[in-house]
Amino acid sequence: MKKKINWKKWEIVFELLVFGIIIGIAEDLIAIKVATGEPITLKVIGIVILIAIPFAILGEAIFDRIDFARIFERIFERKK
Repeated sequence: MKKKINWKKWEIVFELLVFGIIIGIAEDLIAIKVATGEPITLKVIGIVILIAIPFAILGEAIFDRIDFARIFERIFERKK
């Protein structure tokens, strides 16, 4: 029996991944400009993109799967 693909779930995953990449690139470019004062060139943008994509994938694949609300709930319920 074939497992049915949940396209809505995959759509959300890809939206978050693309959004994460775009925001990651933007924040990295801002940080470079503010911290170093270097001009933003195509070479700098290329390097930032090469660095931002793996971190966005890592964030989507690992960190977005962790249910932090449940973890915090367990921690704080023990203290009561």
